[in-house]
Formats: sequence, C-alpha cells, structure tokens
Amino acid sequence: MDTQCRTGEQGPVPFRSSRFFCVGSKWYFTTREGFDSGPFASRERAETGLKRFLHVVRLLPEEQQLH
Repeated sequence: MDTQCRTGEQGPVPFRSSRFFCVGSKWYFTTREGFDSGPFASRERAETGLKRFLHVVRLLPEEQQLH
C-alpha cells in the first residue's frame, strides 16, 4: 500500500490499494477513474501497460487529462 501523499493532498493519507489485480492467470491494472485495462500475460506486462497509459495521459492538453 502507498503511504505517501500525492501532490496537492492534505491531511491524513487515504487508503490505497494496488493498481494491479489478477483474474485467473491474466493481469489487469485499474486507474483512479475506475477504468480497468487488460488482460496482460503477466504483472510485469500490466506494469508496462500502466506506464504507457500514464505517458499518454501526460501528453494530453490539461483540459483533456483525466482527473
């Protein structure tokens, strides 16, 4: 579990769980917005998929970024 504050957060750190989960033998990641992506063959591939997703989100203009 992540116990560090994120940019802009104040007060106690809210509960956070892993972004990664496994169903059967397939791996997925979830976003803060509740979007699940997958399946991936391994957790490592799901982690790579999340990194790619976050990279694309950062390229979006500010008004189109997911919040």
